[in-house]
Amino acid sequence: MASKLLLVTVFIFDLIAFALAVAAEQRRSTAVIKQDSEVNYNYCVYDSDIATGYGVGAFLFLMASQALIMVASQCFCCGKPLKPGSSRAWAIILFITCWVFFFIAEVCLLAGSVRNAYHTKYRTVFSDNPPDCQTLRKGVFGAGAAFTFFTAIVSQFYYIFYSKARDGFHTYGGEIGVGMGTFK
Repeated sequence: MASKLLLVTVFIFDLIAFALAVAAEQRRSTAVIKQDSEVNYNYCVYDSDIATGYGVGAFLFLMASQALIMVASQCFCCGKPLKPGSSRAWAIILFITCWVFFFIAEVCLLAGSVRNAYHTKYRTVFSDNPPDCQTLRKGVFGAGAAFTFFTAIVSQFYYIFYSKARDGFHTYGGEIGVGMGTFK
């Protein structure tokens, strides 16, 4: 039987990670070109950098939820053998899918956080070409949020099917040797 406490805890961690990733997408940095007339150059002014913190928080919460599921299931490769059947087959498919979605989500969240934290220091003297104020492209944290959502769903189903396959397998518990009765 799947642990309901573990499923609720993982769901809460995934929900927090999803909310932080959505918040990071909404609050990603933007830049405005300013002119300094005294020194005669243009420069970039960036607004709040809160999205980086949200992205890192989402990254860590998603990692914690994945770690909880993998520790509880002993990363699928250790522990008791699983009962052959559809539960084991689904557990294998969902295990692989869960890791693929997790990897994509973590890459999006980490890359988005790093890129959002990068602020160019580039200045130009008055010319026709304004400075290149590099910012994070729209949708990077959104993709991280989407794959966080997919990871949350797939990891919950993975653990449920894993638990069904694990609980259904019973090893032979009889005696190993041949029983000898007393002879008269």
